[in-house]
Amino acid sequence: MKQPKARILIVEDDPAILTGLQDVLVFNGYTADGEPDGAQGLAAALAQAYDLVLLDVMLPSMDGFAICKQLRQEKPGQAIIMITAKGAENDIITGFKSGADDYVSKPFSLRELLVRVEAVLRRSGKHMGDEQLAYAGISFDGLNLRASCGEITQELTRREMDIIVYLSRHQHRIVSKKELLTEVWHYADADIETRTVDIHMLKLRKKITNLNPQAVLIHTIRGQGYRLEPDK
Repeated sequence: MKQPKARILIVEDDPAILTGLQDVLVFNGYTADGEPDGAQGLAAALAQAYDLVLLDVMLPSMDGFAICKQLRQEKPGQAIIMITAKGAENDIITGFKSGADDYVSKPFSLRELLVRVEAVLRRSGKHMGDEQLAYAGISFDGLNLRASCGEITQELTRREMDIIVYLSRHQHRIVSKKELLTEVWHYADADIETRTVDIHMLKLRKKITNLNPQAVLIHTIRGQGYRLEPDK
């Protein structure tokens, strides 16, 4: 008998969406459990071993951001995808700050959902390494996920560190968004529409500026991608 691809928990209070997501995931070979309540969803995620948690933002008793933050604290390696309202960029940014690996915006296509699920599961537990890097007086610590300059320290997400490491390994050439989606996010279909790269770059650049206002490490090459230029 063929084993399921992965075990997924869906925390969603809309019965139709919850049932639909479970049906789609089961049809595609996953095991899918559902919880309609935030606190119950958190309890289930903490009590059992899930490969991925699909987490709605608006939930009764406890919102998705609070659940994501607590899950990330108690299960650092837990893969989490946030489900946000379409166009709610603040929700997306807050979700990433809470520790989400990715997001899908309602309404979403089944193809988009499955691409994101497969990508997050593929990269879950995988990263560029626990490297130590230093640019423009800023030390990037991949083991402890923080960057520091003098007395100032900024916490980094695993994805932010992976971006720095990947750009560092490919210094002085342009790295496209598609390449980052393939090599850092591990999307099998890197042509899918997503603002994940833009949002992560925005956050990472802000942290770099907070550490050293004169440092402009990551340059955007319009229409092509990004390049790490530590000497500029």
